[in-house]
Amino acid sequence: MGWELGAAGLAVGMLIAAVTAPVGVSGAVFLLPVQLSIFAVPNPAVTPTNLLYNVVAGPGALLRYRRDGALTGPLVRRLVLGTLPGVVLGAVIRVFALPGPGVFRLLVAALMLPLGIWLITRTLRPSSPENRRQPRPRTVTGLALAVGVVGGIYGIGGGSILGPILVGRGVPIAKVAPAALASTFATSLVGASTYALLSLAHPGSIAPDWLLGLACGLGGLIGGYLGARLQPRLPETFLRLLLGTLATALGILYAIDALR
Repeated sequence: MGWELGAAGLAVGMLIAAVTAPVGVSGAVFLLPVQLSIFAVPNPAVTPTNLLYNVVAGPGALLRYRRDGALTGPLVRRLVLGTLPGVVLGAVIRVFALPGPGVFRLLVAALMLPLGIWLITRTLRPSSPENRRQPRPRTVTGLALAVGVVGGIYGIGGGSILGPILVGRGVPIAKVAPAALASTFATSLVGASTYALLSLAHPGSIAPDWLLGLACGLGGLIGGYLGARLQPRLPETFLRLLLGTLATALGILYAIDALR
């Protein structure tokens, strides 16, 4: 059954990344319920498996964005430097304090559902330019730190949370997507290493499912490159609506999963 699991993971990772990479979402946040419901990955091993997916899949989209010159600028640095310390703290919290996913699913649903609806509404009925002030640098750094903690706890890409907030506040997706994916890759690399070290001294399933994580990651590597290559050809309004729709769908998915 190993090759069947690998093939399924490859297909799932490629499909998710191709859809989410153009808006700066790694896809790990959508992979999480698939791991729990379909692949039956135990807790808390599902978190480092998601981080492993991000590490393998991330370079696909980032390579394409780098070729387009989109990985420069202060937003990339703020998000990366803000999320890195948070992910280490989140990993420690996850292993020693929060082994269960139930509360997390409810929190994701409560956050992402209204956030997605808000972004769709802002896109369809844009506010006046004077009411669309972009967030201050310190606000962005603080937000990135909080998202890093969440990412370390549950192994999700911060782009799924950072993207809708920053885009809704008026930052163009062309800037948000590369920066969000860069921070996701950096934090996932640090987070996966942290979990690997913690697994040496802590009992239980906290090491990643290597076969599934690598298979999904290879699929995400391909899908992410294709998605990033497609992004410049898509209009900003469509990308904003896509990001809002993904956030809304994610909130609904996690709400249904939590109510089970």
